[in-house]
Amino acid sequence: MIRNYFKIALRNLSKNKVYSFINIIGLAVGIAVAMLIGLWVWDELSYNKYHKNYDRVTQAWINQTFNGQTFTGTAVSIPAVTEMATKYGSNFKFTSLASWNYGHLLANGDKKINKPGMYAEPSLPEMLSLKMIKGDYNALKNPGSIMISESLAKSLFGNEEALNKTLQLDIKKNVKVTGIYEDIPFNSNFHELNLILPWNDYLQAENWVKSAQQEWGNHSFQFFAQVADNVDIAKASLKIRDVEMPHAFSKTDKPQYFLHPMSRWHLYSDFKNGLNIGGGIQFVWLFTIIGVFVLLLACINFMNLSTARSEKRAKEVGIRKSIGSLRSQLVFQFLSESFLVVCFALILAVLFVLICLPAFNDLSGKQVEFPFFSPQFWLALIVFSLFTGLISGSYPAFYLSSFNPLAVLKGTFKVGKWSAVPRKVMVVMQFTVSITLIIGTIIVFQQIQHAKSRPVGYDRQGLLQIDMSPNLFGKYYPLRDDLMKTGVVHEMSESSSPTTSINSNQIGFEWDGMEAGSMPLFGTIACTHDFGKTIGWKIIDGRDFSRDYSTDTSAFVLNEAAVKLTGIKDIVGKTIRYNKKPMQVVGVIKDMVMQSPYEPAVPTIFMLNYEWASLINVKLLPGKPADQALKKVKAVFRKHDQDSPFAFKFADDEYDAKFRAEERIGKLARVFAVLAIIISCLGLFGLAAYTAEQRTKEIGIRKALGASVAQMWAMLSKEFIYLVLISCVLASPIALYFLSDWLKRYEYHIELSWFVFAISAFTAILITLLTVSFQAIKAALTNPVKSLRSE
Repeated sequence: MIRNYFKIALRNLSKNKVYSFINIIGLAVGIAVAMLIGLWVWDELSYNKYHKNYDRVTQAWINQTFNGQTFTGTAVSIPAVTEMATKYGSNFKFTSLASWNYGHLLANGDKKINKPGMYAEPSLPEMLSLKMIKGDYNALKNPGSIMISESLAKSLFGNEEALNKTLQLDIKKNVKVTGIYEDIPFNSNFHELNLILPWNDYLQAENWVKSAQQEWGNHSFQFFAQVADNVDIAKASLKIRDVEMPHAFSKTDKPQYFLHPMSRWHLYSDFKNGLNIGGGIQFVWLFTIIGVFVLLLACINFMNLSTARSEKRAKEVGIRKSIGSLRSQLVFQFLSESFLVVCFALILAVLFVLICLPAFNDLSGKQVEFPFFSPQFWLALIVFSLFTGLISGSYPAFYLSSFNPLAVLKGTFKVGKWSAVPRKVMVVMQFTVSITLIIGTIIVFQQIQHAKSRPVGYDRQGLLQIDMSPNLFGKYYPLRDDLMKTGVVHEMSESSSPTTSINSNQIGFEWDGMEAGSMPLFGTIACTHDFGKTIGWKIIDGRDFSRDYSTDTSAFVLNEAAVKLTGIKDIVGKTIRYNKKPMQVVGVIKDMVMQSPYEPAVPTIFMLNYEWASLINVKLLPGKPADQALKKVKAVFRKHDQDSPFAFKFADDEYDAKFRAEERIGKLARVFAVLAIIISCLGLFGLAAYTAEQRTKEIGIRKALGASVAQMWAMLSKEFIYLVLISCVLASPIALYFLSDWLKRYEYHIELSWFVFAISAFTAILITLLTVSFQAIKAALTNPVKSLRSE
């Protein structure tokens, strides 16, 4: 019996090739999109699960109040951490202080590689449950040791045994490889952790780190802790909250620590005024909803086309019922057809996913792999397919099996004037989703362009940013002289931060008339005399730093936001005390966009200090070929530092990277919107074809009575246009609600315009007309003699 059901199903599919093609392709695209989104969502939800105790490992975060706002960050002080680990040590199984993950130069003979890594206490590898290939978790207990990732060991030593070999670190000292661990996967916050060094080596090598052991206000480190199995994380977090409060600089600071679990680092990392406002989880929900709706659109196509062709199969149902078929058998027959369509669609969907996965990974910034050998995946796919087949085939099955056999075989069966209502409702649903996605895509694009067109306050074209190696410290003037002699460099300078970020925020600034008890926070950048000329900042009051004034070593240049924070009018020439030392303001520059392009400029103070500089800025002369200019610049750096590879970044590229997350979301939304429209249009095309077929004789009569092709086209198209207009009315408030909420995340954002909704509606109507016009015009051009021949 079941075999017979599938035979009949195959015959029906082959008999109606156009409708079968639309159903199978539509479902295949819908399932493929749902599969891709499902893989993306699973990757997001499984972030950091590589680490065995990811639900118990935490990081200490701190809330601090400055300039009337509460800022949340991961930078902590050593004394606070020491108190957490000693006074509340019973709450933790492991604890580890750590530096930031920054670049280190490793050399094995002529092989030199710069990779990011961190200094950490010996417990970190076990806390992160790193998979050791060589060595064990005690690898960091001896001074002068280093743990490296498997790929880094391969790059440095090839096929040779790397364990117990010696490497040169940062052109300073030799270290011994005491452990090799498996590369941490891409969906981990520690993905770029390529090497780990002993914390005690950091203390011995850097005097400022040693001094920081007594400095409560020096928030320059990280602290990781694995909470004991019998301890509640929230309760442990409350215990450490006020460890720094007695040592706060002022009553307004209110430093409060809390433990943020690793399981929430990736998806719940956004804070505003000290409160968590979500993070990546919002995009997980967004794309899950989109995936469900895109699949639903494909299922709607199946239901619409099946019920639309019900009259064609009415006699089949009548004959089957008259010879004794039960309704349950008919339901099973129609469901079997549905499952057969889903099976064909599923095979195509898997092929689509395999073909599209590399491009999808590139678009989404992921490294998702197709889970060929995962039983759970295939089981989920089977359940998913059965569910899809049931959803897409249930309505046609129960609808068709309900026909009265007597009425059908007498020829008096009519589907009724309300039979088309469900189809119309589903078409409205389809286009509501599609139009909402169109509006969302346009708004995301506008927001990105709005931020990109924001004046940045400096000239980033041809601006190179080069991290200073140990060999370049103290060589400012000879390096600058040689670079200027190349004929391809406009200017060169050094600074403690690049133009695309602020690496240091400090307190300790005072001035006459400052509000008592306040503790303002300023971004603080040390630079050389030529910094302003190198980056092309814009002086709006006073002057730039100059070698003509020996007093400029005690001078400040402020940006507009810093001037506003001080509240001082005509600030040039006024004095600001920095850690009790008087400094004169000599100039004011336009605000530069150094942090988020979506947020207001950070109040920033610039000062001369050649010793704090850690970055070299090189401005290339415009009009010179970049490749030739870079060769000459590289030669100069090789002359002054033969031990380090020449590595640089363009400021333009670094600035564009600030838009990467939003651009990625925008591109994904655009792809999903296009696919949703394609699926909707496939269904619309099928319905238009069916409508034209049903009204063949009516069209013939109207043409015989003198109706024009344009009138026929308008008659057949207007029904679908009305449905799309209803969709526009429904989609607009939905899009308005969600997009208004999304835009509120950004201080610097666009205002929603009616024009966006109008252009989206126009686009949807145009697409609808293009979709149905082919069938409408084809029917209108048919010779009425052929249409009426049977009469």
